[in-house]
Amino acid sequence: MSTPIMATKLYMPAPRPNAVLRRRLTDRLNNGLYRKFTLISAPAGYGKTTLVGEWLADCGRPAAWLSLEEGDGELARFLTCMISSLRTIGENIGEGVLAVLQAPQPAPAEAILTALLNEIAVLPAPFILVLDDYHAAASRSVDEALSFLLDHLPGRMHLVMTTREDPNIPLARLRARDQLTELRTADLRFTGSECERFLTRSMGLRMSMDKIASLETHTEGWIAGLHLAALSLQGNEDVDRLLPSFTGSHAFVLDYLVEEVLQRQPVAVQSFLLRTSILDRLCGSLCDEVMGDPAASGKDTLMALDRKNLFVVPLDHERRWYRYHRLFADLLRRRLQDSHDERRIAELHRRASVWHEARGFEIEAFGHAVESRDIDRAARLLEGNGMPLHLRGAAGIALRWLSTLPAAALNARPALWVYYGSALLMAGKPTGVEHKLRAAEAILADAEESVGVRDLAGLIAATRATLASLTLTDRPEDADRRLQAAEAAMQDAGLEDKTDELVGLIAPAGDARIGGDPGIENVIVQSRLALTYLRPELLPVRTAAAWMLGVACQRRGDYAAARDAYSEVISNSRTMGHQLMAVIAMIGLGQIEEAEDRTASAAAYYEEALRLGGDLPLPALREARLGLERAQGRAARSQLVEPLSPRELEVLELIARGLSNREIGERLFLALDTVKGHNRRIFEKLQVQRRTEAIARAGELNLFPDNARKPH
Repeated sequence: MSTPIMATKLYMPAPRPNAVLRRRLTDRLNNGLYRKFTLISAPAGYGKTTLVGEWLADCGRPAAWLSLEEGDGELARFLTCMISSLRTIGENIGEGVLAVLQAPQPAPAEAILTALLNEIAVLPAPFILVLDDYHAAASRSVDEALSFLLDHLPGRMHLVMTTREDPNIPLARLRARDQLTELRTADLRFTGSECERFLTRSMGLRMSMDKIASLETHTEGWIAGLHLAALSLQGNEDVDRLLPSFTGSHAFVLDYLVEEVLQRQPVAVQSFLLRTSILDRLCGSLCDEVMGDPAASGKDTLMALDRKNLFVVPLDHERRWYRYHRLFADLLRRRLQDSHDERRIAELHRRASVWHEARGFEIEAFGHAVESRDIDRAARLLEGNGMPLHLRGAAGIALRWLSTLPAAALNARPALWVYYGSALLMAGKPTGVEHKLRAAEAILADAEESVGVRDLAGLIAATRATLASLTLTDRPEDADRRLQAAEAAMQDAGLEDKTDELVGLIAPAGDARIGGDPGIENVIVQSRLALTYLRPELLPVRTAAAWMLGVACQRRGDYAAARDAYSEVISNSRTMGHQLMAVIAMIGLGQIEEAEDRTASAAAYYEEALRLGGDLPLPALREARLGLERAQGRAARSQLVEPLSPRELEVLELIARGLSNREIGERLFLALDTVKGHNRRIFEKLQVQRRTEAIARAGELNLFPDNARKPH
C-alpha cells in the first residue's frame, strides 16, 4: 500500500514576468549538457530554482521536475517520487519498479535502480531530470542510490540538482572525468549590471548607480537580500538612511528586512503570512482550514501576495498551489514562534493535519499531528486504518517520533510500543526490539480481547518470527551473538530501510536445512500465532508471516507444511497484485520439489517464478535460473542409455579443455590405447561421432562441473 505523491512536487516553476535573464549562466548550463551532471549548490536565496526554470524554458529539451522536501529521504519514497516525475515525460516509465517498491518485501536498491536505468536507456530523445532542494531529502541511502545512478546514467539523461549543501556523492571523481558542471555561490551572485536591472526594472525602483553599487556591496549580490531590501525601499524616499542598515551577517540583515516588510503589510496579511508559514505548500482551501477565518479567502489572499511579489512561488500554471520562498518561510516561522504561544501553534498544525488526512495525504497529516504534539492523533494516523504508516514507507519518520516519546505516553498506548519494535526491526536494529515488544505485552495482558488487540498480538508474533529467523544456528547458545552480528551487517549496508537485508538474511539458498536448531520451532510457533491473530484483510503482514513459516518448515525438512505456507503466500500475493512474494514462494516450492527428486515439477515452479518475475529486479531470480538449469540437467542426464563413469567424466572434461589424447594420457597416467577406449565408450553413450559433438552434447546434459573450462 502506498501513499499518494502530491502533484505539485512535479510542477516546473513558470518563468516570472520582468525577471532578470542571466544569459551568462544559462549558456554555461547549455554548454554542460554533454556531461552527466549539473550541480547548483549555494545557500538559500541565491536564485537556484529560478535560474533552472528560466534555463529549461529555453533549452529545447524535455524536462522532468521533482521538488524534494523533508520526509522524502526514505529511499522507497524518494524513488517513487522520482519515477512519478519521470512519468511526466514518459507515462510508462518505471511501471514494474513501482510495483516492486510497493511490495511488502522490496528488492535491493541496486537491482531496482538497474531496472529503472534499463527503461530510461530506451527513451527516444535526450531529456533532463531536475532534483530541486535535494538537501531536504538527502540521506545516506538516497546519496548511495544517486551515486549508483550517476555511475550508470544513460547518455540520453542529464541530471540537475539544486541544493543548499553539497551532496555526499563522489564529486571529485566526476570532476576528474569531466562529467560535472558546477555553479556555486560566487557564480550565482548578482553582478553589478544584474543588480541594476533587478532593482530598476523588476522592482521598479529609481536609484542612482552609486546607490545600487552600495546595495550590491552590502548584500554581496545575495538575491534574497536584494529582494527584501527592494521591498523595504519601495515607498521609502530616505534611501541614504536605509542603506547603512544592510551590513553585518546575512541573518541580522534579513531579520531587519523582514521586520520592515511585515510591518508595511495590513494586520490581516501579517496574520496570514505567519499562520500559514507552517505549511510546505499552500492552496486556498488549505489556508482557509489553517486560518479558520471564513471572512478572508485563502485563494484570493495567495493571488494578491503573488501580485505583490511577496515571496510566494507558484507551483502550477493555474496558480492554485504556491509555496513561500524557503528562506522567507524560515523567518516567518521564527517570528511565529516569538509571537504565538505553543498552544496556538499546535492548533494550526492540528488544522493542517485534518485537511491533509481528509484528502488522503496520510504522511503529511501524520507530520503535522506530530508538530501539534497531539499524541493521540499522531498515534491514530500512524496506525493507518489497520496498516501502519511505518510499513508503508514512513518507518524513518515514525521511528524518530517514537524515540522522542516518554515511557508514560507509550504505556498509555501499547500499540506504539509494538510499532516502535517493528520500526526498529525495519531500521536494522533487532537487538532493541524485544524490549519494546515485552513492554507492549505487559500492558496488553490486562486488556480485553478485541480486533485491535488481536492485530497487535499478530504483529508482535510476526516481528518475533523475524527475530527468531535471524538467529537460526546449529548452536542455540549463539543466538544472541548472531542477532548482534545481523545488526552489525545491516548497519554496515548503510541503507536506512533494511528490509532488503532482512530478506537476504532469512531466505534459504537451495535446500538449506538447520533441522536441529530449536529456534526453527520458535519461528514456526510465532509465524502461526501471527497468522492466527491477524485479520484476513491485513494481507501484507500475513503474507510476510506465511513466507517465514514456509522458510522455517523448509529448513526443518517439513516439506508438506512448507508447501501449505508458500501456497498461502502465492494466493495472498495474487489478491494484492504483488508479484514479488509470489516469485519467492514459487522458488521455495521449486527447491522443495528438487530436494525430493521431482525434477519435472521443480522445473515447472522455477519456470513459473521466472515468468512471474519477468523484468522485475529480483536477486531471487538468479536462484530460479540456477535451479531450472539443475532440474533440466538432471532430467537430460536421465535420458542417457548408460551414465558416464567417473573416469569417463574426467576424460570428457579434458577433451572439453582442448587436450589431445596423448596429453590426456599423460595427465591421467593412462596408456594411449586406454584413452582411445574411453573416447569410444563416451561417444557411444552420448550417441555422437566426434569430439565437438561430444562437447556440445555434454553441455546440453549439464555434465561439466561448474569450474570446467569449456571452449569458446
